[in-house]
Amino acid sequence: KRSNGLLLTSYLEGNLLLQAVKTFPRPSFAIPLSLVYQTNMAASMLSSRVLTGVSRTTFANKSGSAVRGAVSNGSKVTMRAMWLPGSEAPAHLDGSMAGDFGFDPLNLGADSEALSWYREAELQHARWAMVAVTGVLVQEVFNPDVFFYDAAIEATLPFPILGVVAAQFLMMHYVEIRRWRDWQKPGSVDVDPLFSGNSLPAHEVGYPGGIFDPLGYAKGNVEELKVKEIKNGRLAMLAFAGFIVQAQATGKGPVECFLDHVAHPLSNTIVARGIVTPSTVISPGCAIEPFHIFQGVGIPTPCLPLWP
Repeated sequence: KRSNGLLLTSYLEGNLLLQAVKTFPRPSFAIPLSLVYQTNMAASMLSSRVLTGVSRTTFANKSGSAVRGAVSNGSKVTMRAMWLPGSEAPAHLDGSMAGDFGFDPLNLGADSEALSWYREAELQHARWAMVAVTGVLVQEVFNPDVFFYDAAIEATLPFPILGVVAAQFLMMHYVEIRRWRDWQKPGSVDVDPLFSGNSLPAHEVGYPGGIFDPLGYAKGNVEELKVKEIKNGRLAMLAFAGFIVQAQATGKGPVECFLDHVAHPLSNTIVARGIVTPSTVISPGCAIEPFHIFQGVGIPTPCLPLWP
């Protein structure tokens, strides 16, 4: 399969380069056309020999799933975008889910029911992370004097915080139970229990649409949008984890940490802050107060146990 992929790549590269030369008849640099034709012909001849009898071709499209393609002699080859080039996906990751690049080193998704719930959990964490990262960055840009770790206690509320926490607990509990029921039995909670005139259209679990899609994105290329969402969500989860570690090690927000790194790129790095080896431990310590007080309520804010 690997040799087939290399041959097909050479064949396609030769065609693309040839088309580029035809498109620009008077280039500012010299291109040895004989080399282009030789590469193209050699790849074509080898492909027709090696790829004969191969049943189908699969290339990775923008959704990360497999798509079919063919070479000039009618033969077909199979290729798929993977998180590690040349690796093979586990049997339970068949490319049907958006953003599936065959990554499951611990084989956690071998159980199909567990895999479905993991995807639902990943979507929720990804969406919350995107909102959180946006909030942290916007807050620091427009109000840099407030450290995002302290932003909540800097706010003023006209009512007790314990009442807010209790109301939030009840409302979030209700919403999460309904979301869980929708995953367990799709479509079972599509109608509002209090206002029966409000309902959701038929939808895939995790993508309710309707009132949750006010801009009408579902009318476009939904599969491509699913991949963009999960990719940005995964990046946001990593970014938020980075924000927290930076804040705990430096006592600064992400924008300030970035500016410090740009000003002194060699001295302001994660290695300069702390490193752990079998013989050496350099710990940055914890720059965050262990407790924050808001309306007389103590809120524990310990550092993560990242350093010995």
